[in-house]
Amino acid sequence: MKKNVLVFGSIAGLITTIVMVCSTAACYISADYHGNMWLGYGSMILAFSMIFVAVKNFRDKYNGGVISFGKAFQIGLYIALIASTIYVLTWLIEYYAFFPNFMEKLTDYTLKQARENGATAAEIAKTKQQFASYAEMYKTPFGVILFTYIEILPVGLVIALIAALALKRKNADPQLATN
Repeated sequence: MKKNVLVFGSIAGLITTIVMVCSTAACYISADYHGNMWLGYGSMILAFSMIFVAVKNFRDKYNGGVISFGKAFQIGLYIALIASTIYVLTWLIEYYAFFPNFMEKLTDYTLKQARENGATAAEIAKTKQQFASYAEMYKTPFGVILFTYIEILPVGLVIALIAALALKRKNADPQLATN
């Protein structure tokens, strides 16, 4: 199980990391964050599809065609943790080495979008205050790590749960329907 989890967790982490690095660089070049949230979460779903592959691979190749919900979820959980950790470590390097003003740029973009969409002064002030609290939390590595895990790990956990439900199998020889 260990090799299965490490291989598929690393692949999932690599997928999310490549998309994150490219989209962050694109945001800085164009100063347009529009659509990148969807691209990011789409890449996470694609990456975490490796959980389905890993659980099925383990079930069929190493476990005689049988896997419990608990074991399937455990595999998915470990893959989600490995991929999320790779993502978080990459973001830490990217943020501190290349984009230390990320929160300021994101705040500016969000406020600009709010103004363009006709937000009231009170709504803009509330958004500004909200982003100021995010920026305050982002001043420590712990805050950056926490925010980044919160961004990716829940997606992996939901997909691990779905994969465990979909791929659990109690008997190796499922009965086929007869006419």
